[in-house]
Amino acid sequence: MPALHHVSIITAHLARSLPFYRDVFGLTEIPRPHFPVDGAWLACGSLQVHLVVHPEGTFRQRPEIDRNDWHFAFRTDDFEGAIERLTALGFGEDLPQSHPKCLLVIRSGVAGFPQLYLRDPDLNIVEINGAP
Repeated sequence: MPALHHVSIITAHLARSLPFYRDVFGLTEIPRPHFPVDGAWLACGSLQVHLVVHPEGTFRQRPEIDRNDWHFAFRTDDFEGAIERLTALGFGEDLPQSHPKCLLVIRSGVAGFPQLYLRDPDLNIVEINGAP
């Protein structure tokens, strides 16, 4: 059966996105071949996150967090600890949706596990969820 190898994320500014994914999610940069476009590869357990520079950036232009929009998710076994870490980095549940460090937190809902949503520097939506 096939297995997921990596998720590729478009960024207009690698200098913003690389520290975001390293600092917020604790990902580690790994060697990347010399492709004709700039980018970075990061390890996420046995999976990888590939940041790929495209001068026009992502297709997503709205600053609001819409959990039904395109996104991907990280799973944590310490959901409240993840919120504490994000809060220490300046993110917050009480910030307006237009704020770049706004968190949308759903501690219990239809999914059956806690979820939070935030945006990366290119407005891509990222979910962090906890085990049920």
